[in-house]
Amino acid sequence: MTRKVLLVGESWVSSASHYKGFDQFGSVTFHTGCQPLIDAMAGTEYEVTHMPAHEAQDGFPFDIEAIRAWDIIILSDIGASTFLLPQRVWIHSQTAPNRLRLLKQWVEEGGSLIMAGGYLSFQGIDGKARWRNTPVEETLPVKCHPWDDRIEIPEGAAAELVQPDHPILKGMPKDWPPLLGVNEVMLKDAPEVELLARLPEDQGGHPLLATGTCGKGRTVVWTSDMSPHWLSPAFCAWDGYKALWLNMFDWVLARD
Repeated sequence: MTRKVLLVGESWVSSASHYKGFDQFGSVTFHTGCQPLIDAMAGTEYEVTHMPAHEAQDGFPFDIEAIRAWDIIILSDIGASTFLLPQRVWIHSQTAPNRLRLLKQWVEEGGSLIMAGGYLSFQGIDGKARWRNTPVEETLPVKCHPWDDRIEIPEGAAAELVQPDHPILKGMPKDWPPLLGVNEVMLKDAPEVELLARLPEDQGGHPLLATGTCGKGRTVVWTSDMSPHWLSPAFCAWDGYKALWLNMFDWVLARD
């Protein structure tokens, strides 16, 4: 059976100015950061649809029925403002449904939500992702800090597996390729929250992989990136990369 996964975010546009002696010109480049995941899911039961960040402002559903069409939703490297400020609100000063509240309702009804890390995940660079104190944060097993939460690890960090027998980690190798950064988050103190992996203690011991429940739904947070730069190319090419995401998808959909 095909499972429908909606990946929202993981894209950006960069603008550059080029100076060549007297002359100057500009260029604009569109980038995506989700190809390793899409490639890894090819041939599996999971069909991943990518909704780039610039399309989500008005393209992400405004009604619960349309959200229910998805088996899993991944929010990755996209800030809360994209969902809170569609064109009708930002440009025309009209009201619109609060899609963060709709996402919480969807999870409570049994939806499966994953948030992956990045410069505009959790609280993000300069605190601009702004997921703290939102309805979406209420569904997650972690709480966001109120400040810039990036932890850059140029020397690399190896994941420390806290619960290697958990279904998401079962059968995974003990030694993982290096991570180059994470978002710093606070694990919620609740019985339904499980910490599965973290950074080594001498690098802060920060949560890397955690699970939780909200109503009838399940949520997972992966506080590093799903591709470079925080994931090394070696991590994306590692056999465990595909297994990790497949296990996350399987667990977040499982119901007792």
